[in-house]
Amino acid sequence: MIEISHIKKGFGGKTVINDVSTVFKTGKCNLIIGTSGSGKTVMMKCLVGLFEPDSGEIIYDGKNFSEMNEDGRKELRQSIGMLFQGSALFDSMTVEQNVMFPLDMFTKNTPAEKLKRVNEVLDRVNLQGVNKKFPGEISGGMKKRVGIARAIVLNPRYLFCDEPNSGLDPQTSLLIDKLIKEITIEYNITTVVNTHDMNSVMEIGDHIMYMYQGVKEWEGSNKEIIFSKNKLLNDFIFASEFLQDAKNMRMLEAEGKIDSQDLDDLAKKG
Repeated sequence: MIEISHIKKGFGGKTVINDVSTVFKTGKCNLIIGTSGSGKTVMMKCLVGLFEPDSGEIIYDGKNFSEMNEDGRKELRQSIGMLFQGSALFDSMTVEQNVMFPLDMFTKNTPAEKLKRVNEVLDRVNLQGVNKKFPGEISGGMKKRVGIARAIVLNPRYLFCDEPNSGLDPQTSLLIDKLIKEITIEYNITTVVNTHDMNSVMEIGDHIMYMYQGVKEWEGSNKEIIFSKNKLLNDFIFASEFLQDAKNMRMLEAEGKIDSQDLDDLAKKG
């Protein structure tokens, strides 16, 4: 669990995050959503220590990250996995070397032990037989899975994903979402995801925080978001007429004014 309490952050006299508090739960996919400039990327950078909040607290399972010295933060960071927006793989390294990099940095395992662990996580993300390939030789979706394998190779307690579906086609995006969700549950990780992808919101959003102009405008689950009456949130999530119609239909279904057969009939007519 990660708890943030009254976080504020600004640059050059401009407030970017203003008094935000929430709890990111263990074993859940916690999503931060919002338009560009809403503060969600700055929030994630504060969470991992790339930015120092101007005020407020960040607490990892009872340990106050805000008050830790550099040694304490270094130790905690070994429990953090990071999936970067562009995968951030080393082009001059093979897939195997990329995934092994954290093991080389933070463990004293033997080469055989490290290779065994690399193969375990590559197998977990369904990437068998690609050890000796270079990033330039694999697809965008495969690069994301290599990035996930590297992020979990040290058995992290916390996983941060920055726009994990950026640049991917819809079908591959769904596969990545499913994989992140499975790993979160399987390893009981506290997962925090920055995303613009509305499929991700609806598919894996166990807990969603919507930020608008630096403040927490709404929070809830993907089940609750359908029924939200927050205009700013609805304008962001259900921006198109098609999505607004879908939301209205689901609300009518939940209220018993229309059933699933009616929805199927409408879909066939459409």
